[in-house]
Amino acid sequence: MDKPAGIVVHPSPGHATGTLVHGLVGRAAGGDEDRPGIVHRLDRDTSGLLVVARSEEAYERLQELVRKRELERRYKALVRGRPRSWKGRIEAPIGRDRHDPTRHSLDTDTPRDAVTHFEVERLLEKHALLDVRLETGRTHQIRVHLAAIDLPIVGDPVYGVSDETLRRQFLHAWRLAFPHPMSGERIEVESPLPPELQSALERFAS
Repeated sequence: MDKPAGIVVHPSPGHATGTLVHGLVGRAAGGDEDRPGIVHRLDRDTSGLLVVARSEEAYERLQELVRKRELERRYKALVRGRPRSWKGRIEAPIGRDRHDPTRHSLDTDTPRDAVTHFEVERLLEKHALLDVRLETGRTHQIRVHLAAIDLPIVGDPVYGVSDETLRRQFLHAWRLAFPHPMSGERIEVESPLPPELQSALERFAS
């Protein structure tokens, strides 16, 4: 699936209807009853690619790929600041924040291993476009990890820096690659930057 920004993946408090799961009724299967077929998720204001299973068997095999870290998930992120290196690996456990249950952070009583890789794709005057690869998939992982190394995502009002023109976080799941859960055939799919992100990139580059 190629999800637009603004769509919630599955029902949650405050989002009982109108989610991606509701649009997939009868087409997806496997996993939790309230989120059938959802192998991994994207935040509401993150656009791009995610995998949805159409059968219980496919779901179990895809989950195994996630556990073995064989489901490649890559993102484009525009951050404020200049990275200290062209490539990096962030390894820092993430969990629900000790002081704010609506946030996730490194300051937590429930840490779970989290690993994020990044590479600078384009260096701007005060910003950088990063190609980010998830090794694990914790809630808000990219947003939390990049903020932790002083590279907050543009347009992210929670962990990053707000942008009145963009009005959404500059985070796009642009590539998925994995062996097909049934045939083993290599699947590689890509999604171009949405127009509003392309326009924002050009604005910050000018």
